[in-house]
Amino acid sequence: MSETALKAPGAVAPSGDANRWKALVFIALAQLMVVLDATIVNIALPAAQQDLGISDGNKQWVITAYALAFGGLLLFGGRIADLWGRKRTFVLGLIGFAAASALGGAATTGSMMFGARALQGVFGALLAPAALSLLAVMFTNPNERAKAFGIYGAIAGGGGAVGLILGGFLTEYLDWRWTFFVNIPFAVVAAAGAYFVIREPEGGRNRSPLDIPGVILSTLGLVSLVYGFTRAESDGWSDALTVSMFVASVVLLLAFVLVESRVKAPLLPLRVVTDRNRGGIYLSLGLAIIGMFGLFLFLTYYLQVVKGYSPVKTGFAFLPMVGGMITGSTQIGTRLMTRVPARLLMGPGFLVAGLGMLLLTQLETDSSYGALLLPAMLLLGLGMGTAFMPAMSLATQGVQPRDAGVASAMVNTSQQVGGAIGTALLNTIASSATTSYVRDHVAGATAGPQQKLVQLQGLVHGYTAAIWFAVGILGLAALIAFTFVNAGRPNTTTTVISGEGAEDEVPVPVVAH
Repeated sequence: MSETALKAPGAVAPSGDANRWKALVFIALAQLMVVLDATIVNIALPAAQQDLGISDGNKQWVITAYALAFGGLLLFGGRIADLWGRKRTFVLGLIGFAAASALGGAATTGSMMFGARALQGVFGALLAPAALSLLAVMFTNPNERAKAFGIYGAIAGGGGAVGLILGGFLTEYLDWRWTFFVNIPFAVVAAAGAYFVIREPEGGRNRSPLDIPGVILSTLGLVSLVYGFTRAESDGWSDALTVSMFVASVVLLLAFVLVESRVKAPLLPLRVVTDRNRGGIYLSLGLAIIGMFGLFLFLTYYLQVVKGYSPVKTGFAFLPMVGGMITGSTQIGTRLMTRVPARLLMGPGFLVAGLGMLLLTQLETDSSYGALLLPAMLLLGLGMGTAFMPAMSLATQGVQPRDAGVASAMVNTSQQVGGAIGTALLNTIASSATTSYVRDHVAGATAGPQQKLVQLQGLVHGYTAAIWFAVGILGLAALIAFTFVNAGRPNTTTTVISGEGAEDEVPVPVVAH
């Protein structure tokens, strides 16, 4: 077997760099920071809005500015990692994210805050695909890869809930500005550790010239798509600008695919996404995230508005989900990934998560946390943790080293676009169902307390209506995982790069550890 074959992700490699497990600590720390930031800012938003004098109409830009920059530039960030080197891009992303976080924490106006959030998105788009692609090229032994991606998957899944706890503590007991400043020590430690510890394998750089038309078309297309869904949430699906954004995104992304099929050195080689397994993973992950993002939003509001929980108590209420994700990822997924095909982890994982979501359709204003929410969150966490771990590993397995960054960026892109769709789609369904319920029932409520009860019942009715859609979406994700993902156990085959752009799978015996 050639030296090239041994370097290919998914190939059986020797023990590799002795520092790879230390490197995992700093890669995981950076991933935790990025995932925390996605939810920690939501907790701080009301206080920041009041302090900076941001209007209700403009407050969405604290979230939207980050989402547009992050989602729009992910493919570009992934290719930069392939071009410059993953370690260099990773460290640069961390330093930039820390500086943008400091700017956000020191913001004195709304415009300064929006700019800081956009900068966080820019550097996050460099950081996220570089982190995942470093794992892909450093951990090539199937058993070690399973453990490394188990840890990474647990953090990717559970970090958002930890952000709710940390955001609640910082906002309630310190100041909203600390939800930004807290990123700085994370970033500094991760950057310093990465600089001294990470040794990126040689031979994985992509020396091709940057595909400028591809960068412009993909960035504008993804920005239009994410903004279209974000605007649909606030202004409605029939709003002229919303419709224009969707039309523009379709035209731009179709033009992007056409360009990528013709240029010599494409930003996103179509072989990365047309592979049956990777295509199925990107699609099923995106669908699963649609359901998960809506759930976080609804449960946060349910616990705080309907049940009257404080931000800190709300964060702690999500801990069973975090525990389930860690268990599913590090215990179930890691132990079984080298023994069963990925589809037999992903499909059942999404179904178990769907069962947890199904329980939440029974929510009422007086539902018991212990009897309903606790088992539902455990099932959701177990299912998602079990499914995410092999998905993230397989999405970068067998990819040519020079494409590892952009393949990793596609994982992040499917999650980011899925999050934008989930928030907009499910929130629209919930709002419509709530409005309809209140209109039908408020006439019978004469006194103030009765009207308030109807309002709360309307909210819960809206949440459950949207959660039914999330159940169906998770069922579709499971169906796609079962039918599209047909890869065998990762320790039974390896990918050999036999020529420029060519891949052949050959059976290679592996000694289990």
